[in-house]
Amino acid sequence: MNLWLGEILATDTVGESWQQQAIESALADRLRAKAFGITPENVEEVIKERSHLLKSVLPAFSQFCQTTLQIEPKEMLQVLWDLWLPLAIKLASHRQQLERPLIQGILGGQGTGKTTMCKILSLILNQLRYRTVSLSLDDLYKTYSDRLLLTQQDPRLIWRGPPGTHDIDLGLNVLDQIRQSQSPVMLPRFDKSAFGGAGDRTTSEIITGVDIVLFEGWFVGVRPINPNLFDTAPPPILTDADRAFARDMNLRLHDYLPLWERLDSLIVLYPTDYRCSLEWRKQAEQQMIAAGKSGMSNAEIEQFVNYFWRSLHPELFIKPLVIDATAIDLVIEIHADHSFGNTVRIRLDPPNPPF
Repeated sequence: MNLWLGEILATDTVGESWQQQAIESALADRLRAKAFGITPENVEEVIKERSHLLKSVLPAFSQFCQTTLQIEPKEMLQVLWDLWLPLAIKLASHRQQLERPLIQGILGGQGTGKTTMCKILSLILNQLRYRTVSLSLDDLYKTYSDRLLLTQQDPRLIWRGPPGTHDIDLGLNVLDQIRQSQSPVMLPRFDKSAFGGAGDRTTSEIITGVDIVLFEGWFVGVRPINPNLFDTAPPPILTDADRAFARDMNLRLHDYLPLWERLDSLIVLYPTDYRCSLEWRKQAEQQMIAAGKSGMSNAEIEQFVNYFWRSLHPELFIKPLVIDATAIDLVIEIHADHSFGNTVRIRLDPPNPPF
């Protein structure tokens, strides 16, 4: 953590002693500066706006760190300053330009921190007087009974999650209602603990006056690819049966394209190595077991993660999406230790017109 950030935390004041250091730091990281529209001409105003927001959000953020993340706020202060505050300001600005509710897509695999980021962005945006709600792709799962029928039709769908296990019409209906500023809206919710962990729909959440929707999921915004690419697919797509499954999941992605069309913007949380997701999942399960809760063994975790890599392999679906970048607005790199790397703004065109 930079010393000038520590000074803010300790004194809760904005002084010249740290302001110049903050300006120099903001311009030094050229990729992040470009991502958040920081230039030598506006940097002083940007720093003032961000420092004011930092002071106002700090009490709620500190409580969140201590109660939810169970860490000291100082450990997260630099990320708050460098990433979450400017990102929240960017989303607020986008919402103003649209003059209607913003649907912000967030794409990230297991362990990339989608849920944590959504909670922190909601906390900041609330301070900016924007009513923000989080919607997960998981909330759009088909009902337990519908998925039983689906498994009978295709026994390969042994777990919820891959394309085909979601109620796309439900998602379209909800997002369209929000985009059209209808109120109230019944936001679907999913209980993963129901039916012994198989999961089922639970009571919907009634929401009103929504400004911003953070729509997150492990393949939100992912598009179908050339099926010939599966001929030379990376592990764990190894057998003819694996390739057939991957091709079928790729085909089902076409059904999700209308859902992605509702997105006004797409952020990708991008691990520098997709295999980090496996290690992160193992760490999470070990922590659960250490806390006295039930968890999967390493072998079970590998079977579970490999199943999802067979359905939509990150190297085939997410990496090309990041490289091509025609449908992505922001890429946030994540290192193996969960620290954030480069923040790169990709698309420079204006916001999407109203749907």
